[in-house]
Amino acid sequence: MVKYSAKHLDGIFAALSDPTRRAIVERLSQGEASVTELAEPFDMSLPAISKHLRILEEAGLLLRRKEGRVHHIQLNSKPMKEALQWIEHYRQFWDDRLDSLVQYFDVSKKQ
Repeated sequence: MVKYSAKHLDGIFAALSDPTRRAIVERLSQGEASVTELAEPFDMSLPAISKHLRILEEAGLLLRRKEGRVHHIQLNSKPMKEALQWIEHYRQFWDDRLDSLVQYFDVSKKQ
């Protein structure tokens, strides 16, 4: 199994636990956007959106580029890939265990 930093994964999953932040990630999956553009669909203040962005950025999920006063945000897929690898490892683990359980019951029925 690939070694994962628990603290790093905790940050990724915590950042993605909020529906507003997941919506921001979903929007950014379509391409780069300014902070103002990201704030448009939400009924909250710009400082509140900035806080969500900061949490996503601290988890490594966002990249920020500044042009004058405009902050351009884009998605960084590397942490998502790391989280997906962790999830995939445990999906395979549980699939194997469940397959073994099914085989056990199939053998038990035949006896």
